[in-house]
Amino acid sequence: VRSNPLFARLAGSFADAPAHAQPLFDLARATKGKVKERVNKAKVEYFGVVRVRGDGRCMFRAMAVGLAHITNTMLTSSSEEHEADQLRLAVAESMCRTAEKRRKFQDAETAISFEMPMATYCKRILQPTFWGGEPELLVLCHLLRRPIVVYLPAAKVRSAGTNNGFVAIQTYGGEYAVSKKTGKERKPVRLLFNGDNHYDALI
Repeated sequence: VRSNPLFARLAGSFADAPAHAQPLFDLARATKGKVKERVNKAKVEYFGVVRVRGDGRCMFRAMAVGLAHITNTMLTSSSEEHEADQLRLAVAESMCRTAEKRRKFQDAETAISFEMPMATYCKRILQPTFWGGEPELLVLCHLLRRPIVVYLPAAKVRSAGTNNGFVAIQTYGGEYAVSKKTGKERKPVRLLFNGDNHYDALI
């Protein structure tokens, strides 16, 4: 039985272009400045790991799995891929449909500009093998109005002092941690970054 979509299908289409990968996460940011300070002070946390396919959609797949867990929604393998693609389309719609829409996501636009021209990005983002990473997380946290927390395995963080568990290295959309309407905590989506080229979900 197919689950209900977590993210509605977006209208419109964009031109096809060759697939291309960009850095998934700027790990260098976790070794300097305030981010380094947060990592040094971060506690080790423990979650279950849900592995997702490394088919170019891994970040979007991990997001879909995390959202499904929060909303108690069952995902089949096909619906996981569908929801991942809907999240990708949502980012493309936000960043590439019009300049007016894009202005709402200036942090993401800046992050993209370090890697490639926006016109190039808008051609590549719709390719299923184009990796999602920091720019897309900067968009999705606002679209979903929910925090997204990226973790590393504790074994990759020297200050953790253990090879078990996970350490948070970055939070996107922290301003959405509490609902302004209800005052209730809004659960974050938790992603596990392997430090190289893959995301899984933490639940």
